[in-house]
Amino acid sequence: MFQLGKTIVSEDIIQKDFVCNLTACKGACCIDGDAGAPLDKEEVKILEDIYPKVKPFLREEGIKAIEEQGTSIITEDNEFETPLIDGADCAYVIFDNKGTALCAIEEAYNQGEVSWKKPVSCHLYPIRINDYSEFSAVNYNKWHICDDACTLGKELQVPIYKFVKEALIRKFGEDWYMELEKVAENYK
Repeated sequence: MFQLGKTIVSEDIIQKDFVCNLTACKGACCIDGDAGAPLDKEEVKILEDIYPKVKPFLREEGIKAIEEQGTSIITEDNEFETPLIDGADCAYVIFDNKGTALCAIEEAYNQGEVSWKKPVSCHLYPIRINDYSEFSAVNYNKWHICDDACTLGKELQVPIYKFVKEALIRKFGEDWYMELEKVAENYK
C-alpha cells in the first residue's frame, strides 16, 4: 500500500493487469452478485434527473424495478446503490444482440442523450473505493468472473491503473493520476 494525498492505494492496481473481455464474460459483473452498483450521494440526484432520458433505453423489467424501488436505493448500511431486478441484474442493464450485458445509462450517454457516462463505481471497476473519515482506500476487487480480463490484460500488458485511467481521473483528478503514474514508474 502507498499513500497519494488523502488516498491509500493498493499496489495491486499498479502490479496486476486487466482489460475487460466482454466477449468472454458477457458483462457478468452487471448481472451477478447480490447488490447494485455503489453510488456517491451526488449520483443519486443525477440518476433522478436523467431517468426520463435513460428510460427509453431500458428493458421493461428495469423500468418496473426502478419505478417500484426508485432510481437508487438505500442499503441497510445507509449506502446508496442502483436497484436490482428480482435481486439479480442491475435495473439499468440492457443486452446487445449477442447477449452481452451493457449499461442503459452508458448507451444514453453514447447516443448523446445524457452527459453523464455511468456511476463512477462501474467506470472504475475492477477498482473499488472505500471512503473513511480521513482517507479513501483504493483497492483491486478480484472476482473470478473477471479471470478472462486478467488474462487479456496480461497478454496486452495493461496494468489496472492504465485500464481505468479515465475513471481514476474522474474520481480523483488529473494531478492525482499523474502522481500515481510516477509511483508506478518508480515501482518498476
